[in-house]
Amino acid sequence: MQSTILLIEDDSDLSDLIVLSLETQGHKVLRAQSAEEALRILVDKPVDAIVTDMNLQQGMTGVELCSAVRERHEDVPVVVMTAYGTLEAAVAAIRAGAYDFVTKPFELDHFSLVLDRALGLHALRREVGHLRSAAEERAPIAPDIVGESPVLDHMRSLISRVAETDSTVVVTGESGTGKELVARALHEASARRNGKFVAINCAAVPEALLESELFGHARGAFTDARAARTGLLVQANGGTLLLDEIGEMPLGMQVKLLRALQERRLRPVGSDVEVEFDARIIAATHRDLQVEVAERRFREDLFYRINVVRIDVPPLRARGNDVLLLAQRFLVRFAAQSGRDARGLSAAVARRLLGHAWPGNVRELQNCMERAVAVSRGNEIALGDLPDSIVDQYQPSHPELFGVELSDVPESIPTMEEVERRYIRHVLTAVHGNKTLAAQCLGFDRRTLYRKLGRVYGADADGGVAQASRM
Repeated sequence: MQSTILLIEDDSDLSDLIVLSLETQGHKVLRAQSAEEALRILVDKPVDAIVTDMNLQQGMTGVELCSAVRERHEDVPVVVMTAYGTLEAAVAAIRAGAYDFVTKPFELDHFSLVLDRALGLHALRREVGHLRSAAEERAPIAPDIVGESPVLDHMRSLISRVAETDSTVVVTGESGTGKELVARALHEASARRNGKFVAINCAAVPEALLESELFGHARGAFTDARAARTGLLVQANGGTLLLDEIGEMPLGMQVKLLRALQERRLRPVGSDVEVEFDARIIAATHRDLQVEVAERRFREDLFYRINVVRIDVPPLRARGNDVLLLAQRFLVRFAAQSGRDARGLSAAVARRLLGHAWPGNVRELQNCMERAVAVSRGNEIALGDLPDSIVDQYQPSHPELFGVELSDVPESIPTMEEVERRYIRHVLTAVHGNKTLAAQCLGFDRRTLYRKLGRVYGADADGGVAQASRM
């Protein structure tokens, strides 16, 4: 691959010699007779390395050029040529940011070797930059939302597509499904991630105070208003405001909110001055807002103003084996907090967790596991550690959701890997080891299936499939 070298040398004979040598090696050479000219070239033309004389006759010295390049183009290595082969000259060049130096007169072979090393450094820096950018692009969306079910993958995909816009989003779902986590994921994946994330539960604030909370108030606006207060819409400037349980907002407040969202301006309570705000609005509700509109409990104009994008958070009962993944996550967390030794789930507990309808969703599961860890006496959660409501209301399993009868679960499940191993084995056996079909049944792509086979079986993909078919 051809490299571009910027040469700064005011001795035309030496410059011609170096250019001839570099072009013979296949490099492209740009020339400059002063450091100032070189810096102008760097603004418009990318280069892979710079070669400069230490003692230029006019303007900046080679050492000063090194400092300027380090500040403005730090990834470009600089090789300094000097007629003064002293330690002081070398130290000055290196401290100024030079990659290396050569002493005049120099052998062209030695000069080429030093330059090749500099070009190698530049290529390495460029590759690291590409890898870093790729890693940032592949950064997980919503890392706090645990689960691998297809419905959750679909939700993450929608979050990633919507996050970079400023569109208003309505997050819907049953109580306890994690709507605020979705709102935070949208904020963290957006260009507003460095701004504030502000949340208010519209159902928890009395109607008389809700306007003041959202819009703020002037000093003396009402009794006890001894100082002016900035409202949450303005506090969230440059960031995101979550209006949780917006379906509970009084109709009178809905009118005021609609006007503020349309004009992006508001008037604090008791003030004559309007204030602009720049906050992304995310609304969350467990109610069906279209039903609320039909029954005249929610304004139709506000509904269409906020319902630009809708994200539905699936209930826990629709997420298949995510129940066990979440249970294990909560188990580890609460065991660490309480100093308990619990590390896994018994087979009976796994059956109950998978068979429960979870009307309280993830919040109910979290409460269940906190209770189970608190009363457990061994390193495995037993059936008696679960709340009575889960043990007594147990329903038969739903094989169409999980792909395997719960009666097949082994007697002990100390880790979630064993549950996953049996589940993947069941699917592989059912499709006679067809990896493509197995991946489709599991809701994975082939790469994810290969990775899981390697983790579950401690083998490569082919070895894993072969082992699964023999088990």
